[in-house]
Amino acid sequence: MVKLIGMLSRFNPVKVLVIGDFMLDTYTTGKVKRISPEAPVSILLVQKEESLPGGAGNVALNLASLGAKVFAVGRVGCDIAGDELRESLEKEGVNIDGIVYQKGCKTPVKNRLIADSQQVLRVDFETITPLPDDIEQQIIEQLPELLDKVQIVAISDYGKGLLSRSLLSEVISLAKKRNIPVIVDPKGDDFTKYFGATVIKPNLTEAIAAAKLSPSASLDEVAASLLKISESEMLLITRSEAGMSLYHKSGSSLDFPVRSKEVKDVTGAGDTVLAMISVAMANMLDIKYAAQLANIAAGLAIERLGCARINLSDMSERLLEFDVDNKIFDEEHLFALQQALKGKRYIVLGLESHQGMSTAIFKSIRKLASRDEEMKLIVYVMDNHPDEEFVSLLSSLAEVDFIVLKCESLMNLCEIIHPHQVYVMENSDKLILLDHATALLARVKDSANVVRT
Repeated sequence: MVKLIGMLSRFNPVKVLVIGDFMLDTYTTGKVKRISPEAPVSILLVQKEESLPGGAGNVALNLASLGAKVFAVGRVGCDIAGDELRESLEKEGVNIDGIVYQKGCKTPVKNRLIADSQQVLRVDFETITPLPDDIEQQIIEQLPELLDKVQIVAISDYGKGLLSRSLLSEVISLAKKRNIPVIVDPKGDDFTKYFGATVIKPNLTEAIAAAKLSPSASLDEVAASLLKISESEMLLITRSEAGMSLYHKSGSSLDFPVRSKEVKDVTGAGDTVLAMISVAMANMLDIKYAAQLANIAAGLAIERLGCARINLSDMSERLLEFDVDNKIFDEEHLFALQQALKGKRYIVLGLESHQGMSTAIFKSIRKLASRDEEMKLIVYVMDNHPDEEFVSLLSSLAEVDFIVLKCESLMNLCEIIHPHQVYVMENSDKLILLDHATALLARVKDSANVVRT
């Protein structure tokens, strides 16, 4: 898991082309207190209504949350839902120049009725409408210019009629000519239309249906059949509570167990996986690391109601939870700590390892940690070459949330996220409150100068 935390440090802003079926997700939330006198059904007393981009739109939102610049390609109907969908995406910084209006087409709307944090019913307003030749040509003509701007293509197929075989062929062919990876979230049982994609990401049910093998066929046989049919480089099969399985055309495979605390709602989890895989691979991460990060992102998504947006702060915090024994941060892993601390308050305590773990130091740590349960305690070990046993002992204390090594690490952290308070232990027995983190850093530099002299 340490490696995965380090992987987040490699994340830079990337540009992603998302093409697929855009729709509007509406959430009608309320409480059920009685049964209708008209029929044996519950009455939902509505408290709140909100609408968000769904389908490929949810992929775009997740990508934006992960710091990507998104170029969206799709269609909407000439209706209120289409206008709302485009406006919502644009507000989130998504480039919507590639989302075209189609006359006679209804923007798909999914209205989820939620009572007491449980989805009780979904009402769909949609008509499967084929893509007219003129609209398809309009989209194809703008693809070369868009592809020249991006590092990866995410195809989100919800089977609403946009992604014709000819359009998919053009997207994949043009991307391959530019050495741009193409990640596909498929729909239906015909994977030949995704011929030549880099990664195809079906769920287990979709994979079995598309392989067209006997029900007794193993998952390995299913994967081999799909890789042959689609000529894709890799297949990532999501398997709900069983996690994910990654297959290469070379024949190698890897399994990733599920990483979730509680399943509340699986809505949009596949979109989260597609977004994370896309961002990770655009940052040149190996697919095995991209899949592990996507697996963790999916675990976060299903713990939340509705289509959740996962960001780097969420990812960093969860990675640290899975690796509670590793509280020690230097420059390589500092990015993950910065993300995990976003929106949180923290105290910095400066210690020198040569002081040893005295009773006074232990009491001071407990005192600072007990002041506020929401406040994180970071111990900064001030020595240039800290004692390993001292650092190990610190990491075993439940009161210590994180340990930072090296002067540059603390400086970079405090510049981005300002600490609530800064303390230092003097002579192993006196807790001193400092004005600012710079005062602690100055002490470190003075100490270093004394040592050199």
